[in-house]
Amino acid sequence: MTKPVAPSRPSSRPPSRSPTLPDSAQLYDEWLVVRAQAGEREAAEELAQRWHKRLLRTARRLTGSAEMAKVAVQDSWLAIFRGLKTLRDPARFAPFAFTILRRRVADQLRGQRHDADISEMEIASPPAQNDAAALTQAFAALPLDQRLAGQLFFVEGLSLAEIAEVQDVPIGTAKSRLFHARQKLKAVLSGDEL
Repeated sequence: MTKPVAPSRPSSRPPSRSPTLPDSAQLYDEWLVVRAQAGEREAAEELAQRWHKRLLRTARRLTGSAEMAKVAVQDSWLAIFRGLKTLRDPARFAPFAFTILRRRVADQLRGQRHDADISEMEIASPPAQNDAAALTQAFAALPLDQRLAGQLFFVEGLSLAEIAEVQDVPIGTAKSRLFHARQKLKAVLSGDEL
């Protein structure tokens, strides 16, 4: 004798999207990458237009300087377009672009050691009054590797695997950097500094 099967109740939650399916913006970026790899200048220009703000925002967070960020992003775009044909998987454009940006920022920071001393003095300034300024100040207080991990995860929405690829570290290291960044940001923003 078979047991009667109870009818399944419809869920009150909307159906969730599969995390494995890329969204339309990512698919469009992949299409632009493929077209740019084929030599279409318009596709390359549109790709740059779509990604420029993201790269600039991340560079600004890492350098603490709008001018240094602009230079780093310009240098990054030159390297991105030179190396675009070597990118085998268009879905990996984000880690590819952010890796190049990370290297350009590191090159700039190495060349500007005296500016690092100035930015450390700025970090010691009194806490900011509004939330956005407090968050900016809290990010600036993080070590560079944690700042990049936090920026890529919280702001740019990259996965741990992509962050590990950008930083050229194992996933466990990327996870640890993100954990410590989260702890330090939480402590600074709640007033319980470590």
